[in-house]
Amino acid sequence: MSQTTFERRGRSDLERAQARTGYLFVLPTTVLYFTFVLVPVVLTVVLSFSFYDPMLGSRWVGFENFTRFFTDPRSLQIFWNTLRFTFFAVTFNVGVGLVLALALNRAMPGWMLYLFRLAFFLPVMIAIAFAAIVWSYFFADDLGVLNYYLRLLGLPGVRWLTDSSMAMTSIIIMDVWKNTGFFMIIFIAALQGVPKPLMEAAAMDGTPAWRRFFRITLPYISPVVFFAVIYASIGALQVYESIVILTQGGPGDATRSLSILIVEQGFGSFQIGYAAAISVVMTLIILAITAVQQVLSKKWVQQ
Repeated sequence: MSQTTFERRGRSDLERAQARTGYLFVLPTTVLYFTFVLVPVVLTVVLSFSFYDPMLGSRWVGFENFTRFFTDPRSLQIFWNTLRFTFFAVTFNVGVGLVLALALNRAMPGWMLYLFRLAFFLPVMIAIAFAAIVWSYFFADDLGVLNYYLRLLGLPGVRWLTDSSMAMTSIIIMDVWKNTGFFMIIFIAALQGVPKPLMEAAAMDGTPAWRRFFRITLPYISPVVFFAVIYASIGALQVYESIVILTQGGPGDATRSLSILIVEQGFGSFQIGYAAAISVVMTLIILAITAVQQVLSKKWVQQ
C-alpha cells in the first residue's frame, strides 16, 4: 500500500469519525426540535382543518374553521384589536427606545449614565405578570394612583381599565413602560458603531443635528432598527399576560387579543380545531408582516 493511499484512508476515517461525533452532538437538539416544534406545528395545521372534541372524536371539516373566523364579527373585532395594539406598541416601543438611546448617547458622568440606563432597563427584568399587577393598582378607578393625582389637580378621574375607549390605551402604556428599555439598550449599542469622525466632520461643517441624524446616524443603525421592528411586532402580535391580568380582555371584547381567543376556544370551550385555525391565522399574519418588512427593508436599510 502506497503512502498516498494510506494518508487518504486515514483522512477519510478521521473525517467519518468527526462527522459521527458532530451528529451525536446535534442529535439531542434535533430530537427536541422535532418533538416540541415541528410535530406540534404539523398537528396544529392538521387540526385546523378538523373538528376535534376530546369526547366526540374528530372529523375533517376543510376550511370551515377559517370561514368561521373571517365571518364572525367577534373574531374580526379581536383581530382588529390585535393589529391595533401591535401598531401602537411597536411604534412607541421602538420610537421611545430610540429617543432615549439618543439622549443617553452623550458625554455625562459615568454614575449618571449607568443610573439612567438601569432606571430605564429595570422594567425589562421584571416579569410581565408582576408588572401588570402593579399597574392594575395605578389604573384602579377609585383608589388608583393615577386618579388620585388627577383629582389633586382638580381633574376628573379616568376609567383606565373599565372604559372600552381607554382600556387598550392603558395596556399600551404599560407595555411601553415595560419594554422600551430593551430597545433603548439595543439602540445605544448600535449608536456606538456610528463613526465619530464622520459625525464630528459634519458638525464642523455646520450640519444641523436633525440632518446629521437622518443622513448619517439613521442609515448606519437602520439594520438594528429593522431588527427591533421585527422583534417588537412578533412579540406584540402574541400579547397575552398583560391583557389577561389587567382587563381579562374586557370591557366586553375591547382588549381581547388573538392569543386570548385561542386559549378560550381551545381550553375553555374545547373547540380545539377552531383554536388551531386561529393559531394558523396568527402565524400567517406574523409571516406576512415579516415578509412585508423584509421587502421594505431593501429600500431603507443601509447594507
